[in-house]
Amino acid sequence: MNLEELRKELNPEQFRAVSTIDGALLIIAGAGSGKTATLTERIIQLLTDKNSPADISRMLIVTFTRAAAGELRTRISKALSKALTCDPSNRHVAKQLTALGGAKICTIDSYYLDLVKTSFQRLGLPASFRLADETELMLLRKEIME
Repeated sequence: MNLEELRKELNPEQFRAVSTIDGALLIIAGAGSGKTATLTERIIQLLTDKNSPADISRMLIVTFTRAAAGELRTRISKALSKALTCDPSNRHVAKQLTALGGAKICTIDSYYLDLVKTSFQRLGLPASFRLADETELMLLRKEIME
């Protein structure tokens, strides 16, 4: 979808988020406000830009929930598939669709956990470190409170 078509479909804040292509972007909005749709459209605009298409493998896409991360991945896949249907010879879009499975689309906590896992030595953590489960956390809280 081109920017003029998007301007008609999105509210001014959403359009600004989609059409601003320089630098990082932080979208803050309430539940049901269209964050996922806006972020998906921004990503598709970047990936399919005629002059300087982005590479999904160089993006970090972070959300708050696993459901939102999954929804983003699904929507991006559908949009890339649609773009490839419209232009089957577009190798860049085909490559992006292939690379989508390994794209860094995650929650904030899983992103930081990956950082800790890859940097455990520099952080002074044992290689066997792990996150406590809810039962362990409950027992630790109880012990601390006592």
